[in-house]
Amino acid sequence: MQLLTKYRLTILGALLGGLAGYAYYYFIGCASGTCAITSKPLNSTAYGMLMGTLLVNTFKKTEPQIKKSKNNEQNSN
Repeated sequence: MQLLTKYRLTILGALLGGLAGYAYYYFIGCASGTCAITSKPLNSTAYGMLMGTLLVNTFKKTEPQIKKSKNNEQNSN
């Protein structure tokens, strides 16, 4: 359960992206069948999930990294 709360925005982005990818296939699609992404619903859904995940993670805040300085290392010894 803790995993779901930690990655809830990523999961939400993947779900919304998958819906958008499938909607693109359904409403626009590729009439000739030669389009690599939009010719099959699985491809467009997977691509949408990937794009949704990447889009959401660009706005995600990261935890600050603690850098140890030389003074802190010498004081701890």
